[in-house]
Amino acid sequence: WMQELAGHLAHTLRTLRAQRGWSLTQAAEYTGVSKAMLGQIERGESSPTVATLWKIATGFNVAFSAFLEASPAQQQATLHRYGDLPVYDQDNADMRVVPLFPYDRQLGFDMFVIDLAPGALSESSPHEPGVIEHVIVISGRLELAIDGEWHSLAAGEAMRFQADRPHAYRNASSQTVRIHDLIHYPQS
Repeated sequence: WMQELAGHLAHTLRTLRAQRGWSLTQAAEYTGVSKAMLGQIERGESSPTVATLWKIATGFNVAFSAFLEASPAQQQATLHRYGDLPVYDQDNADMRVVPLFPYDRQLGFDMFVIDLAPGALSESSPHEPGVIEHVIVISGRLELAIDGEWHSLAAGEAMRFQADRPHAYRNASSQTVRIHDLIHYPQS
């Protein structure tokens, strides 16, 4: 599956760059990801971290799941089983991301199941203006920073916030934290 994903990432990144007419240098400026790393991803030579993919998605102003899901969202009722869905992580990764519902253009959102390993910290660049995140803690205790202010959320608690500002997710506990993250993008 990872080989197939690397090919999809490469194709998606090349397509997005071509659509915008951006050079690798311009793409690096917009995403904050080095030109060398972008080139490696486009050639299928590198598997980017979750944080790098978030930066690329934000820089191109596309949904994160665009890099994970090759097929468009279905308009019919669809059952998703967590264990059957593709997982994005790297070797020894502190963060695993599973697209529960890939980006739906009509509804303007995507939804993920995210697991943070004990001690994990994931810092997110600000998304485009108008992007809203809904974070729901399924198990464990999540520490969530928004503009540098930390909030502690227990299982069953949720927070909604404007994601066009710096934010971070931290697991200070000794057990994995699982969250659902629904990201709503403004309609263009």
